Amino acid sequence: MERNYEPVVQAVGLTKMFRDFWQRPKARAVNGIDFEIKPGEVVGLLGPNGSGKSTTVKMLLGLLYPTGGNVTVFGKSPRAVETKREIGYLPEESYLYKFLTAEETLDFFGSLFNISKDDRRRRIDQLLDMVGLAHARYRRVGEFSKGMARRIGLAQAMINDPAFLILDEPTSGLDPLGCREVKDLILSLKKRGKTVLITSHLLSDVEDICDRVIILYGGQIRAQGALENLLEVSDRTRIMSPRLPKEAMDKVLEILRENLKGEEFIVDHPRRTLEEFFLDVISQARRESVETAGVAGSSGIADYLAADADKSDKNALLNTLLAPGSSVEEKAEKPEAPAVEKSTADEKIASVLNEKVVKKSEAEKEVGDLEQAAEKMRLANDKLDSLLGGRSGE
Repeated sequence: MERNYEPVVQAVGLTKMFRDFWQRPKARAVNGIDFEIKPGEVVGLLGPNGSGKSTTVKMLLGLLYPTGGNVTVFGKSPRAVETKREIGYLPEESYLYKFLTAEETLDFFGSLFNISKDDRRRRIDQLLDMVGLAHARYRRVGEFSKGMARRIGLAQAMINDPAFLILDEPTSGLDPLGCREVKDLILSLKKRGKTVLITSHLLSDVEDICDRVIILYGGQIRAQGALENLLEVSDRTRIMSPRLPKEAMDKVLEILRENLKGEEFIVDHPRRTLEEFFLDVISQARRESVETAGVAGSSGIADYLAADADKSDKNALLNTLLAPGSSVEEKAEKPEAPAVEKSTADEKIASVLNEKVVKKSEAEKEVGDLEQAAEKMRLANDKLDSLLGGRSGE
């Protein structure tokens, strides 16, 4: 089924007031903001700490309810279940089960979306290749570095093939190579019709990938628009050409002096950024097959992360159940995921927890045995003291 919603996100007069215990106004985190996010856009939500970014994101996720105004995602409330199925979220800190492996982590999150076992297995393989962690699929997440945990967090945000991705500091903790791969990934998602909202303090990353930015301060929008319009310096001109011979350069300089009438100008050679130079060095090392124990290179975007138009089968069951006037018989005709498949991740978690409980019970039994032995010794000592006391009385 094709999506007819336009735009993906629409906020009108969006306001959030936090209150204290006595319901007195404490802080107006978001103060009457209006903005839209269109399908296929990559939008940066920027601002210093305390400007209202996190509060806005939580309202888009349905985790906070607006005090005033209105916000819709895909034309519906952010709290609607069908809306949440279409959202992928990467929080600023990845909260993962440390005793699960990378593969088990993705399997667990996939089961929450009722994805079949075969589809989960296929997506997990593609996602681990995409984020460069295929070699670490059986390692526990608790052993991962911050950058590796960030990568697995990014993978879990895309396990449900979301149409709208919200990424909070997606490059936090990543090395320059990882940052470049994440930025390339976001651009690939855009080409496949995904909509992405990014919050970040790394403005160079935002500039590389975002179509538009929204800048907040004091809970209000201070500027928003396309980057090409906001950053253009209209009163200056830059010309870039291949290297010119000396005669041609002299003619160009003479023309500039005549037209600028004494104003200063600069002629120099363009420079690569440090990021570009760094990536060239690493790419050369990889071409030479230099061995490393770190993160492997990304294999590119996962195949299943297709455009929204290819997801009609995934939403068919949900739409039927939610359709007005749908009968019980019609609902029963839809196949349900096998119970064994739904509970796979839960069984793994229960197995680990059961192992810990058994070990704890064994330890408690040993303590109990020691306590019983100590009690027997105490009783024996009391009896001996009683006997010795009786004899001394005689």
